[in-house]
Amino acid sequence: MTDSVVQHAGLPHAVFLHRLAGESPSSALEPRLGRAAFVALRLVDLLGPEYPTLHPDAFRYQHVATARCCRDLPPGATEGSHLVGLVQGTHDAFQQGSVGLVLPALFAYAHYLEDEMRLEEALDVLDTLLRVGGANLAPADAVGARLRRARVYRKLNEFDAAERSYAESGALAAATGDPHSELLSRLGLAETLRGRGNLVEAESSFRSILVDAEVAGDRYPQALAQQGLAVLLTTRGRPAEAIPHLWRAFQLYDDEMPRVRALADLGGLLLIVGDTTGAERALTEAVRRGSAQDFAANAVIELMNCASFSRDRVGFERWREQCDARSASMPPNILVDYMLKAGIGRARFGQLDRAERLLASALRIADEAGLHEFTFRIERIKAGLRDCDCQEPLNAAPETSAEPDFQSEAVREVSDSLARLES
Repeated sequence: MTDSVVQHAGLPHAVFLHRLAGESPSSALEPRLGRAAFVALRLVDLLGPEYPTLHPDAFRYQHVATARCCRDLPPGATEGSHLVGLVQGTHDAFQQGSVGLVLPALFAYAHYLEDEMRLEEALDVLDTLLRVGGANLAPADAVGARLRRARVYRKLNEFDAAERSYAESGALAAATGDPHSELLSRLGLAETLRGRGNLVEAESSFRSILVDAEVAGDRYPQALAQQGLAVLLTTRGRPAEAIPHLWRAFQLYDDEMPRVRALADLGGLLLIVGDTTGAERALTEAVRRGSAQDFAANAVIELMNCASFSRDRVGFERWREQCDARSASMPPNILVDYMLKAGIGRARFGQLDRAERLLASALRIADEAGLHEFTFRIERIKAGLRDCDCQEPLNAAPETSAEPDFQSEAVREVSDSLARLES
């Protein structure tokens, strides 16, 4: 059971107070942010229907104390800026009797927390938004909040709750004549099926949604359905079939960030099927467009991996240096992936001692971060590193299929399109 569930049985917003229970001193930033978030959301609660006759003085006293608590946070803290905006929005909403004035700040804070993977806290903020907004929420806000809440539940692997929230958003979207959000709700349900491991039904759902989105001419759900199909087909061991879907998703997205994410993922798939030239084109373009984003770091790691696979020592060292320059800001999962593939690269060039040291460091970080899938992979590679037979897997592209698929017509078409994109 997550903190978001536990807290409803006791003190509201208690999930934020858990930051005070760590090893950091009370003067450290995280405990202060947790305390400020708790009191800010308690102020937001005063806008709820359970306080219909709250005296203005009662609100004013609590607002003054809450605003002081948030203003005392370091000015450079992004979360602190969200909290200051939330307190101001709450003040304006109370003064003008319009709860809608605080909703943008609540949405923005929930989005920030989700991006920071503080999922239980994001869920608390979204629950607060729905409770305080109640019947006064505009239909678009009511649907949007439920869609986002469902996504957070899905990230928490709370699939039952995610399905309920997706179903609520879909029904509300249908009742208010919002076919775009209906499609998004169905996509969320398909992703939940995939998360549960029901791959056959998930694939059927994605294909059905894709047809309906094409009929409606709605590009964004089409792009999501294409990318969902690509991920699912890759999971089912059919990367060559996934590649055209991922390329189509890249073409359909209007915003640059999801386009570049799709491009980076495409490069990884092309490497899996053995098309290193196409992979390098896709990944290089993702790095050029993605700058400092996390998926650009993944693309640089894959370019390093491509170079070692092709036995390009100069290219390997060039991309490895770029990875090193980014390593301080890499989250644990990306850092472990980098060190693992750097170790494999060293082994491919016969530098087994250096490879062992890199793999040992990767294993330590993976253990500390609880990245169990990485742990198993690293242990398997370490165990066979000095065996004669270990050269064959090191000579293969990671997770490549037994039969190379890069000669298929669909994959060749995507690879040719990448060449034109590059020119």
